[in-house]
Amino acid sequence: MPQILVRNVDAQTKSRLQHRARRNGRSMEAEAREILRTAVRKDESSVRHLGTEIAELFSGLGLTGEIPELRGELVKPVDFES
Repeated sequence: MPQILVRNVDAQTKSRLQHRARRNGRSMEAEAREILRTAVRKDESSVRHLGTEIAELFSGLGLTGEIPELRGELVKPVDFES
């Protein structure tokens, strides 16, 4: 299983982690794993895609049809010189 080594943790952070681990009945290592798991899960669940953001921004403003999703389309830079 992969490992992570965290260096230079200040004393207050270590102390608070120890206290939190004791309160939750875990070792410091198990508590740190749980904190990381929770942080990553929250981060992934809060990811919103640009298309979703735009659709919500303009919802209710007159567009009634579906907009097809474009995948695999090449992005072409705008030519301002022409």
